[in-house]
Amino acid sequence: MAGMYSDSRLANEGAHVIATAWNDLIDRFSIVTRRARHRFLAADWQAIAADHVERLDLYSAFVARAESDIRALLGDRLGARDVWIGMRAVYSGLVNVRPDWELAETFYNSITRRIFDTVGVDPRIEFVSSDYPDRAPGPVARLVTSYVGDNLVEALRAVMEDVGLDAACAALDQDLEMAARRLLVRTDQMGAHKIDTIEILPTVFFRGSGAYVVGQLSAAGRTTPIALALLHPPGGVRIDAVMTTENELSILFSFTRSYFHVAIDHPHEVVAYLQGLMPRKRRAELFISLGYNKHGKTELFRELMGHLHSSQDRFEMAAGVPGLVMVVFTLSGFDVVFKVIRDRFGAPKQITRDRVMNRYRLVFRHDRAGRLVDAQEYEHLSFAADRFHPELLDQLLEACSRTVVRDGDTVHIAHSYVERRVTPLDLYVHEYGGAAAEAAIVDYGQAIKDLAAGGIFPGDMLLKNFGVTRHGRVVFYDYDELTTLDECTFRTIPVSDDPYDDMSAEPWFSVGPGDIFPEEFETFLGLAGHLGAVFRSHHGDVFEAAAWREWQQRVAEGDRLEVFPYTSEQRLAAR
Repeated sequence: MAGMYSDSRLANEGAHVIATAWNDLIDRFSIVTRRARHRFLAADWQAIAADHVERLDLYSAFVARAESDIRALLGDRLGARDVWIGMRAVYSGLVNVRPDWELAETFYNSITRRIFDTVGVDPRIEFVSSDYPDRAPGPVARLVTSYVGDNLVEALRAVMEDVGLDAACAALDQDLEMAARRLLVRTDQMGAHKIDTIEILPTVFFRGSGAYVVGQLSAAGRTTPIALALLHPPGGVRIDAVMTTENELSILFSFTRSYFHVAIDHPHEVVAYLQGLMPRKRRAELFISLGYNKHGKTELFRELMGHLHSSQDRFEMAAGVPGLVMVVFTLSGFDVVFKVIRDRFGAPKQITRDRVMNRYRLVFRHDRAGRLVDAQEYEHLSFAADRFHPELLDQLLEACSRTVVRDGDTVHIAHSYVERRVTPLDLYVHEYGGAAAEAAIVDYGQAIKDLAAGGIFPGDMLLKNFGVTRHGRVVFYDYDELTTLDECTFRTIPVSDDPYDDMSAEPWFSVGPGDIFPEEFETFLGLAGHLGAVFRSHHGDVFEAAAWREWQQRVAEGDRLEVFPYTSEQRLAAR
């Protein structure tokens, strides 16, 4: 059929095929997203978890559909670049009228990259930058609803009514009084005597078993972000916590959290508003946190290219102990790390490349519980060779030759993961020491327990595989030995009557492939002296097989132990 059409006819048909696929994807994405309200009000946590996975799978399914349709349409002219140049132009005109035009452009790029398996970028056939980069967001007034703060309790009551959650609240008057007191404390800290206005995004951010109402308050000419955190325990919805600072809101939108289900029609404007509340948060991270992870990758790549263009920074080895599975590098002025899988893994690693990639897919689909760093997967990146420190480039070409190739003055990286850069925990405790090191070690133990509560066993729990965020939170980022708790058998080391058994270099008892002996953790973690004592005093049960079996059983029975993005001090009352 393609042979019967002119280039312009094919370009027009192809553009409409991709635009239709994008429209259908967003329709389905919206349906799944908008179910979150019903799920929350019904306290149907299993359905929420299922919706989370279903929505994550939508993008690749619709890309595959569009690719198949385009291949059928173009036939033997699939690689005709003149057709694709025309198709890009037609598609740009089709999506310009959409409020999600940036996301639609990224979807188009996903198709071209599947068709051409592109190394580098080709601005003639894909959207290297948006065709409408100067298209400003609409006025904030159409995004938010404002409330006068003269009677704070009544203003908050109006907020709850407008977001449609007031009727489900179990003790609304009590919760509003406590929330108002918390906001007045923040107002005092701002040096003001009263709140002038509160403005709220009139859509609720749902994630896991939590729901969040986000906005800001104004007092004495100053503003501060706010968020109300709601839970739905037996008996009805409660306002559980109030967040009142940029840092607290930033943790809510953390790169260690699963994506929100939030019904929005103008993502560009919502992201711009959120960035106004959290100026240090990247646009890429905000798009990702809203569930638009593919476009977030695009934003991050564009920001990286802009940084390389405007600086002399070179790629260098990341701080920390070099890994046996990945070569990890970074840019000093750009707070991400790039992870490339080695061709061969050093002893004692006994895993495969496919297993490593599978672990990253598991983390992508799993509840990250505020402890697993989100990784963005990139294919076919290209950089100028002179932007790499020679030692790093030599190592990449030697250790990752299956993935990294130098072609003249250009380095091509076929596959990599990009994550936010954090300070390795072993370096952190050595550098800071004292109370900061103690706090990090205590949170390290809590991180292990939080992962267990989410059904995750990190595998290699050495300090070097954990990091500390700028907020002082300990997170895990080394996934090659990560597994789910249901794949583990936690055992106590048997006691032998033969004294020679204990001196044997090899276990005298049988050990299965999934057997884990928590008693050995204390030796392998390398936590000695004072920090070892601190860890044991707070988290000694980590060394007990019985504790792990109990956590395992609770997860198997569906006992949700969700880790919320706020502290006990931010909660309004003990629940």
